[in-house]
Parts: sequence; C-alpha cells; structure tokens
Amino acid sequence: MSDWTAFGRVDADGTVYVKTAEGERVVGSWQAGAPEEGLAHFARRFADLVTEVDLTEARLNSGAADAGHSLSTIRRIRATLPEAHVVGDIDALAARLDKLATLAEEKAGEARAARDAARVEALARKTALVEEAEKLAAESTGWKTAGDRLKEILDEWKTIRGVDKKADGELWKRFAAARDGFTRRRGAHFASLDAQRKQAQTVKEELVAEAEKLKDSTEWAATANQLKELMTQWKAAPRASKEAEQKLWERFRGAQDAFFSRRSEVFSARDNEQRGNLERKQALLAEAEALDIDADPKGAQAKLREIQAQWHEAGRVPREAAAGLERRLRVIDDKVRDVMDSAWRRTTKEDNPLLAQMRAQVAEAEDRLVRAQSAGDARRIKEAEQALAAKRQFLQLAEQAG
Repeated sequence: MSDWTAFGRVDADGTVYVKTAEGERVVGSWQAGAPEEGLAHFARRFADLVTEVDLTEARLNSGAADAGHSLSTIRRIRATLPEAHVVGDIDALAARLDKLATLAEEKAGEARAARDAARVEALARKTALVEEAEKLAAESTGWKTAGDRLKEILDEWKTIRGVDKKADGELWKRFAAARDGFTRRRGAHFASLDAQRKQAQTVKEELVAEAEKLKDSTEWAATANQLKELMTQWKAAPRASKEAEQKLWERFRGAQDAFFSRRSEVFSARDNEQRGNLERKQALLAEAEALDIDADPKGAQAKLREIQAQWHEAGRVPREAAAGLERRLRVIDDKVRDVMDSAWRRTTKEDNPLLAQMRAQVAEAEDRLVRAQSAGDARRIKEAEQALAAKRQFLQLAEQAG
C-alpha cells in the first residue's frame, strides 16, 4: 500500500492523528494548508522510513551489509515507531521490522560463528607456521632453503588476520626467537666453515709448494709416486673457499702437468732411441747367427767378440724385447764356447796356445825378478816374487788340467 494517508486524519484545529491497532495518537499539527496536504506531509515521512527499511532488508539479504550493523538499524527504527511523527501502516511496518530483526540476529550469529571459526583457523595457521619455523631453526642444515622458507613464513604471517592481540603477540615472540636462533646457528656454521676453509687453504698451499718443488725433477719414477701421493692428500683435504680452491688447483695441476709433460717427452725420446737400438741389435744378432762356427771356430769367436762389443755400445732396447735378444745371443756365445772347448781338448800341451802364453808370462816374471834383484830394490823384489809365484801356480794348474 502506497496511500499512507488512509492511516491518518486531521481534525478541525489542525491536529494530525495516526491510526494504529491500539487506537489513534497525535503525531503533529498542520496549519499551513489543506488537511490533505498535512496528511501527505506525514505520509512522506513514513515513506522515508519504509525506504530505509527496504534498503536495510536488501543489503541484509544480499550479504553486502554487516548483519550486526543491520540489526542495530532495524532496532533503532523499531524503537522509534511508537512515537514516530508519521502517518502510515505503523503496525505492519513494526511486524516487518520484528521479522527482519529475527533474520538479522540469525545472520549476525552466523557471522559471529564464521568469525570465530576464522579466528580459530587463523590461530591454527600461525601456530603451524611458528612450529615449522622452530623446527627449521633447531634442525635444518639446508641454510639457503631454510632461510628462504623463513622469509616465506613471514610473508604468509602478514596475510593472516583475526587472531586476538594477546595470542598473536605470544606467537610472534616464538617466531622471532626461532628466526633469531636460526640466524645465530647459521652464522656459527659459516664461521666454522670459514675456519675450516682457511685451514684447508693452508694445507693445500703446502701441497702446492711441494708439487712445485718436484715439477723440475728428473727422478721420474720416485717423483711420479710422490705426485700421486700428493694428489691423494689433496683429495682427502677439505675444500678451501671457491676462489682460493680454484687458484690453488690451477697451480697444483700446473706443477703436475709440467713434470709429466717433461717425463713424457723424455720417455718418448728414450723410446725412439731404444727402437733404434733394437734395430741395430737385431742386425748384429742376425750377423752373429749367420757365423759358421764349425768351419772356423777361432774366426767365429773373434767376430763374435766384435759383435758383442758393438752390442754393448748399442745401448738399451725396449724392455719387452731385451730378454729375447739376450737369450738368442747367449745361445750363439754358448755354441762358440762349446766348439772352442772341444778344439782345446784336442790340442796337445805343446801346441796349446794358452799354455804357451802362460809360459811366456812366467818367463817374463822371472826376468822382472832378476832385474829387481840386480837393482837391489827390496820392494820391487818382493812384488816380482809374488807375481812370479802366482803365474807359476796358474801355469801348473793349466798343465794339470790339460
């Protein structure tokens, strides 16, 4: 109903009344014009109340307004109705406001419950964050990961609302203490790590100095073993700081490379030389194996002596070939020796050239003794007598063997 004037009247003296279930009551006085204009004036005031109620109801139903605020507005309007200076269906508006008050109370209760639930959830979230921070502070050694996570926890903390001030303050103290504890523990760790790295740097500087002393050595085997041992010690030592580690490693590796490069060059030259020596000895061996020992033992013996002299002058050959070559040359030498021994056994004492040579040496020793005696030199006489006795003994043994 929009004709609110039906709920009022104006008497002859201009007094305005509103009609309610409890009867009429005075709401004002109208002297400025016709009675209908007075009723319309007070009806417009009632329409303003209805409009305010309509807006409050719409906002309450849409959820746009806080239910508590809406309830306050409803109660305020409802309280003014018994004495409101308006003309309209006050009883219907009062009933409507009572229903809206009930609805607003329900919604306000729901809002309070939601706020309480949100507060509990917010408290639980912040408590969980604090417990996670405390665990990180006490246990984590993944310093960067843990530090980043603590920053994330702080950012998330700032987004959580609704925790009461006292509980929030207590949780914040725990979080701040955990973060400070982590910072101290991380600082102590890196301080210890720095000390270890400085110690490692000292150890590795000593290893580098030792390697650099060895880089010019020509004691190939011994030095190679020493450098390998230094490498083992290097690997076992802790790492220095990244920059120091890289520089020391470059020096250490450079010293090793310098030594092994020189050794490689020397070994390569030696290998080339030994391959040349091998070719020379193979040629000498072929020449020795071609000797006709049975036809000319003495000639073969003389030629073999020449070959053996050149053999020794030829120098070292690769290790894997040396034993085979020596074995083949020894076979030839043994054969020459066997043939010469057989020839020796077939020779008479008178024709034996060795016996003749030894007799000549005895005669020469006798002459030397005579000259010493003639000179009267006691020292020379003694030496000559000893030499003559030794040569006579060797001659006697050779004659007995023959």
